[in-house]
Amino acid sequence: MEVAILGASSHIAKDLIFSFAHETSVRLTLFCRQPSTLDSQTKKIAEEKNYQILEYSDFTHDLDFDVIINFVGIGDPAKAASMGSQILQITEHYDELALSYLKQHSACKYIFLSSGAVYGGNFTTPVNKSSPAIFEINDLKNTNWYAIAKLYAETKHRALQHLQIVDLRVFNYFSYTADIESRFLITDMARAILRSETFYTSDQNITRDIITPKDFFQLVEKIALTSSFLNQAIDCYSSAPADKLSILEEIRNNFSFTYILQEGFQSVNATGFKLNYYSLSRAPEVLKYRPTLSSIEGLIYEIKKIPGIR
Repeated sequence: MEVAILGASSHIAKDLIFSFAHETSVRLTLFCRQPSTLDSQTKKIAEEKNYQILEYSDFTHDLDFDVIINFVGIGDPAKAASMGSQILQITEHYDELALSYLKQHSACKYIFLSSGAVYGGNFTTPVNKSSPAIFEINDLKNTNWYAIAKLYAETKHRALQHLQIVDLRVFNYFSYTADIESRFLITDMARAILRSETFYTSDQNITRDIITPKDFFQLVEKIALTSSFLNQAIDCYSSAPADKLSILEEIRNNFSFTYILQEGFQSVNATGFKLNYYSLSRAPEVLKYRPTLSSIEGLIYEIKKIPGIR
């Protein structure tokens, strides 16, 4: 199977490349803006597996792929907040790159990395397959651009019902390879462990369903290999979500870690505050996706692998 990875330098893409390389005989072609800036580990894998590393300009209709996976986007909330509406143009440009290819190669599958943010709203309750997307259309804010970019792409994909397109909505993802300086709740915790600093956070409890590399790879592989025709969105999930207070306690039980809950504490919120940011929707039964790790199990496993953490 021939698979094209767009956005090969992204955090999740690098983890998936590692999984494909070590778990399958799939042949990957990696696309990024500047191949020279790809991290050394990914370059080493590409060399060992004879994967090509190309620029986006090399992605032409003459190439032959069974699956395209599009990771192009902004992963760090702080960077997303600073980019504002530019996210709309970036998302559309690379999505159109893939769609143009599909229109010439209709047998090819396309997996687009979307986000749970497409639902909008403040997630007072977890979403499900009946949940509407909610945006204050007459009062759009910078925190809406990322979500609207993903929603617009998904809308185009549903209009192309004759093509095999799966929008994989990631709500929360973590691995030990994450940029420890990025502004996510878990990376903030990991930095506190590494630097032996007290972790400060809001006293408001929130709930997250965090998928980690093992189960994310399982889901992607099942989508890539299925013989069933799919044109739909699929929400990512682990075997069980976890609330913040439970995560804090579990991390304290496993590491040298102290935390203080503060009323009114402000954290980076590039896509808006979300109380219960996860989904109750499940992947189509035809995929037979069965997550192996809960949110807490996956987190502890990945944090223990971060260099310097004991």
